[in-house]
Formats: sequence, structure tokens, C-alpha cells
Amino acid sequence: MSTITLNGMRFYAYHGCFAEEQRIGTHFTVDVAFETDTTQAQRSDDISHTVSYLDVYHTIQREMSVPSHLLEHVGDRIGEALLAEYPAIESARVRVSKMNPPLGGQLDSVTVEIIKVRSQKN
Repeated sequence: MSTITLNGMRFYAYHGCFAEEQRIGTHFTVDVAFETDTTQAQRSDDISHTVSYLDVYHTIQREMSVPSHLLEHVGDRIGEALLAEYPAIESARVRVSKMNPPLGGQLDSVTVEIIKVRSQKN
């Protein structure tokens, strides 16, 4: 089992509970780590034997473009999409950070981390 990680993806999106956040938008960063078996790809050097992180990036980009009130909802949607679209992904850790959240004080970001694990069918 291997972990593939996409770090520091930056998006401008319209997530937030306040009307202004949904209208004006703000900056977000997303980090995703997912576990998959890369044994065949390690031996073949063939991208078709692994999960393409370009494809994963496009999935995350699509989900970030859908406005939500809560970071929890965004992170859950991303995690669910990854498991649904990439059967080789066994689990995914999704971190969504809102940069400079409007909390009335100095704060770099607020982050929600969601962990999704593919259920084992017996």
C-alpha cells in the first residue's frame, strides 16, 4: 500500500455561512492524501496501473467549485467523490482550509480534516 499526497492546492471559492462569503468568495487550500496499491505501477512504470493525481486534482477542483456553507460539507464531498470515482483508493484524508476567515481577529486559516475509508464488503 502506498500513500499519494497532493499538497497545497489553492482555490478561490464561495464557501461560508455568511452571505458575503458566498457572494465575494475567498481563498482556500486543500491537501489530500490517499492510500492505494501501487505495486503494479512500481514495476510497470505505466500510469494506467495507478491512480492519476491529475485526475484526482480535477475531481477536487470540480467539488471546490460547488458552493457550500460548511468546510465539513466540502471535505466530505471531496472524500466521497474520490472513493466513488477511483475504486483503487482505499482511504482518503482531506484537509480543507479557509484562508483569513472572517472571525474578527488575526488568524491565518481554519482547517477541517475528513477521513474516508472504503467499507469492506464480506
